[in-house]
Amino acid sequence: MPTIAIVGAGPGLGAAVARRFGAEGFSVALLSRDQAKLDALAAELGAGGVTARGYAADVRDPATLEDALARAAAELGPISVLQYSPLPSRDYLEPVLDLTPDLALEALRFSALGLIHAARAVLPAMRTAGEGSIVLINGGTSVKARPGFAGTSVAFPAESAYGEMLHDALADEGVRVVQLVIPGAIPKLRLEHGIDDVAERIWELHRSDGPFRSMLIPLEEGRE
Repeated sequence: MPTIAIVGAGPGLGAAVARRFGAEGFSVALLSRDQAKLDALAAELGAGGVTARGYAADVRDPATLEDALARAAAELGPISVLQYSPLPSRDYLEPVLDLTPDLALEALRFSALGLIHAARAVLPAMRTAGEGSIVLINGGTSVKARPGFAGTSVAFPAESAYGEMLHDALADEGVRVVQLVIPGAIPKLRLEHGIDDVAERIWELHRSDGPFRSMLIPLEEGRE
């Protein structure tokens, strides 16, 4: 049974993606900081027929992140899909004149460095198997900086650059690295089927080859 690891799993997009991949026979590793919330989500998904387990980890703490991914692979099976989608702290959504070096570094740890640690934890197995997907979920500041969202405007482009380089480097190895940009809060985007449309789009990105970056909707039609 293939396994998807969702870094930043919660009751919204993480749960929708878990249900979509679970319907295709995937086991689901749920990663976030709160074990109790993960256990509740795993139980809810289990009641719907999805095999899911929670693994507490903080993307700013490489040891906990790498350990969680290793335990997930050992208990559920090798991770063939990694979704990196932790929700940034509101602290990162500060005006640029209030951005301190410490806050910028924390935002980079959260986005770019967290992704690097997660990718390096799962890529050896993917490359050995000759298949797999890494899916980055980012907001609109990954494409266009906004002075009122300084932390993500610094950190998301760094995460994107690493992902795009991985996309190019792994293109001939059967491992997809893609980014889905969601330029705004999902409930405000007026999608026909709401969050399930986003989960379906992520499934399609996993299933097909294509460019590194995809937009859920045009940037000008959304807001961060």
